[in-house]
Amino acid sequence: MSSVAPVRSSDDGSGPAKRAGRAVGRALHLPITGTARGIRRATHAHGAGESGLGRLIELHAINGAGDVMITVALASTVFFSVPTDEARGRVALYLAITMAPFTVLAPVIGPLLDRLPHGRRAAMAAAMLARALLALMMSGAVATGGLELYPAALGVLVASKAYGVVRSAVVPRLLPPKFSLVKANSRVTLAGLLATGAAAPVAAGLHTIGPPWPLYGACVIFVWGTFAAFSLPPKVDDAKGESRARLSTHEAHSRRPGLRTVSPSVLCGLLANAAMRMLSGFLIFFLAFLLREHPLAGQSAAVSLGIVGVSAGVGNACGTAAGAWLRARAPEVIIAAVLSMTLGVAVLAAVFFSGPLVAVLGATAGFCQALAKLSLDAMIQRDVPEAVRTSAFARSETLLQMAWVLGGAIGIVLPLNGVLGMSVAAAIVALGTTMALRGLIAAPRGPHPSSPRPRVA
Repeated sequence: MSSVAPVRSSDDGSGPAKRAGRAVGRALHLPITGTARGIRRATHAHGAGESGLGRLIELHAINGAGDVMITVALASTVFFSVPTDEARGRVALYLAITMAPFTVLAPVIGPLLDRLPHGRRAAMAAAMLARALLALMMSGAVATGGLELYPAALGVLVASKAYGVVRSAVVPRLLPPKFSLVKANSRVTLAGLLATGAAAPVAAGLHTIGPPWPLYGACVIFVWGTFAAFSLPPKVDDAKGESRARLSTHEAHSRRPGLRTVSPSVLCGLLANAAMRMLSGFLIFFLAFLLREHPLAGQSAAVSLGIVGVSAGVGNACGTAAGAWLRARAPEVIIAAVLSMTLGVAVLAAVFFSGPLVAVLGATAGFCQALAKLSLDAMIQRDVPEAVRTSAFARSETLLQMAWVLGGAIGIVLPLNGVLGMSVAAAIVALGTTMALRGLIAAPRGPHPSSPRPRVA
């Protein structure tokens, strides 16, 4: 008597169809999970996972991706959908209403952070959530480009800068053992740049569906960032032993040291960085309108702006990457060197004005701005006592953001003359170079007497 052998099944009782379905699922899921695991390994390497720095790196990448979504949504509204004169007027209005909040933020954000030190995670989450809600508000008006966009866009800018101030104050709290502040900041900044580059084409693709769609994407990203902010370790909110830092020169009788009383080279380095940030704001707005009216030879206005923008972005990324391995034993030397380099290129661009030189200036400014900022971070870590270091980062970041706005305002009101614009750019850098050289002269010789050997490399 014969019997039919049963169809073999797997140990879990599933048949061939189920096994095939799981195989297909794994094949589709593997690229996503594999990429996620690779990103997590990179962000959490060298002790960054244990210290919590890896989570901050990921949070800053989320921030960069969300910001570029909003930028893409607003770019065509501001620069290309209206005549040049009207566009300049709109952007001038945008910067005018932006200057007032930054004037208020400069003396407010630092003290507020000092008084509410236990709310850093909540502050970053609030900045993310505010931008998510504002992106939804702008989605209804972005197609028409009406003036109602500007209050919401202003709120996005303020929330973004507030996040940046808090983030700068958080980084020193999350340093892994034997990890320099320069390397930590370069990793955080590089993650933001890479996320921006990855999200930009996605935002452009969403924009082809409709003008509001990049804003919908930004809303989703910032909601994600709201939850990610609370995943930072609790020590982010630990303020034991901290005090307020001051930028005032009238502190001779105060027991609270500020940037100037601790080290004149730090103040000079800060002012030199402010000049570089002013140059960045100036070039962004001046070239946006100059290249619209006078694009590069054989290129459209959008392509011309793209070439210069990509050059600056690549330069900034290279400068940030260089800061990850550069042994910044003499940050004053680095600041003086990169500003002198930028000044030389700016002078060449003014004397021999041409499209390629403008692109070279953008790349040089991006590279040198990144290295100068990382060197300033190293100087603050070295010369500012730990008790006021967090507040010092907050105040310095606020000053740099105000410098960027001022540079943008100059770029808006300046006549669209290339030689004149590059001459103004050279004058801005010349002021910064002067401060950088003064800081180099005032630089401390040997280890700082009041602190152990700094981890600046």
